[in-house]
Amino acid sequence: MPIWKQPAALEQLNALNRNTMMAAIGIVFTEIGDDYLCATMPVDARTHQPFGLLHGGASAALAETLGSTGGMMVLDPAEQIVVGLEINANHLRGVKSGTVTGTARPLHLGRSTQVWEIRIEDEQQRLACISRLTLAVVPRNVG
Repeated sequence: MPIWKQPAALEQLNALNRNTMMAAIGIVFTEIGDDYLCATMPVDARTHQPFGLLHGGASAALAETLGSTGGMMVLDPAEQIVVGLEINANHLRGVKSGTVTGTARPLHLGRSTQVWEIRIEDEQQRLACISRLTLAVVPRNVG
C-alpha cells in the first residue's frame, strides 16, 4: 500500500528541479514505488572533487533531495512542510564516473519528525554512500 498522501508523477518532481542546484548537478527522479523514491546523478565534472571522485557534498545533496521530496509527499502540503534537521553520510566507496542512483525509504514517519534512509549505489549496485536524513514536520504557516 503506498505511503504517499501527495502522490506525484516523475515529470512533476523533475519539473520542480528546474533552475535549482539539483538541475545544475544533474539530479533526475527516476522511480516512485509504494514506499520509496529513486533518483540518479551523474558522476562527472559537476559532481567531482579535485581528485576525480564523487564529491561527498554531491552525495549529500542527492540524499537530501530524495529524503526531503519523499518527506513532502507523505504530508498534506496545504497543512505542513518538512525542513531538514540533520543529515549524515558515510562515504563507503569512491566513484569516478558514470551514474549513481539514490533510493530513499522512510525509517520513521512521525507527527513532528521523519527519518529517511538513503542508499546511493554505483552502476554495479555497489553501495557508495549511506545517508540518514532527519526532517522536522512543521505547520505550513511557519516562516
